[in-house]
Amino acid sequence: MHIEFRHLRTIKAIHDTGGLARAADLLNITQSALSHQIKGIEDQAGVELFVRRSKPLKLSAAGLKLLAAAEDILPRVADLEAEFAGLIAGKSGRMHIAIECHACFEWLLPVLEQFRKAWPEVDVDIRPGLAFDALPALRREMVDLVISSDPEPLPETDFTPLFDYEPVFVASSMNPLAERPHVEAEDFTDQTLITYPVERTRLDVFTELLIPARVEPAAIRQVELTAVILLLVASNRGVAVLPDWVVRQLRSNSDYVTRPLTAQGKTRRLFAATRADDTSRPYIAHFTRLARQEAVKLQRG
Repeated sequence: MHIEFRHLRTIKAIHDTGGLARAADLLNITQSALSHQIKGIEDQAGVELFVRRSKPLKLSAAGLKLLAAAEDILPRVADLEAEFAGLIAGKSGRMHIAIECHACFEWLLPVLEQFRKAWPEVDVDIRPGLAFDALPALRREMVDLVISSDPEPLPETDFTPLFDYEPVFVASSMNPLAERPHVEAEDFTDQTLITYPVERTRLDVFTELLIPARVEPAAIRQVELTAVILLLVASNRGVAVLPDWVVRQLRSNSDYVTRPLTAQGKTRRLFAATRADDTSRPYIAHFTRLARQEAVKLQRG
């Protein structure tokens, strides 16, 4: 038996209207064509779908089973059509994000809250578990956008600049380095450096300062949460280097001092990596604009 969507729509229309004439009008076909279609379905199924000579026209037991299938399948087809229409129009889609930056949640969550209101039909998710294998995951279409400060020359991948930031040295006001106007690589030789639990090549303090100077801290302590890092720093259990948007709240806190790395300071740039075919999608373009705006607000705050 070969059942088509039009057959399901026919059964439902007849049931809803109670007669062939009204159903034909609803389906925008002639009554003769509708009767022919019904006969064709009944011939295929080998059963009658309607109780003959009943007014209004009633479905038989077999017809009710086909109606149940129609009421189950047709709404799902309609949802699928609407979803495809949204994709074509750029109103819906998927944006699963991987982050190569532990401290990025500070500005990312406010961005996503604004994004959710503007694009309610886009499926948004954050995949921190993929954070440090993020770019291969992007190419495999496991995620759709990667927040990264390390652009790579990858085929069919775009790195859209988001904003520049400054890695900032943070210490307790009791730390001897609090008296310095800035810090140099050598200042870390007698300090415990508190970092996120990631490889050194993902940490600005190493890539921008310590590795080029071939300097090793006295000790390294790895901590998952930014709030805990700041707690330990305030207790003078170590020092840290964090992005400027994280330390903005510490400027008026007497427990901390913040200093630039070197007299000139260091500047890094954050990017949104996307597959080249997706970069121009309206919701991804809007996300990058929101990210820039939120970062500026945090850095000025």
